[in-house]
Amino acid sequence: MIDLPGSISSTRCSRAGCRAAATWAVNWRNPRIHSPDRVKVWLACDEHRDYLYDYVDARGFPVTITPAGVVVERVPEPGE
Repeated sequence: MIDLPGSISSTRCSRAGCRAAATWAVNWRNPRIHSPDRVKVWLACDEHRDYLYDYVDARGFPVTITPAGVVVERVPEPGE
């Protein structure tokens, strides 16, 4: 089965090696190659939520955290 873009096919944390259930969504995009309405999602458990957020934020990418399952239509630019 092929998933649609933006669909969630797993409920596990996206951190390498972690098998915990995800309770958070780290929503982000690379502004150099993605328009504001293109949202990439990494799922995170409580332990790795800040790690995954910091990884994306350190690269200067727009990023926001929501509870897992909340659909984000757009990741705003920093300061919006």
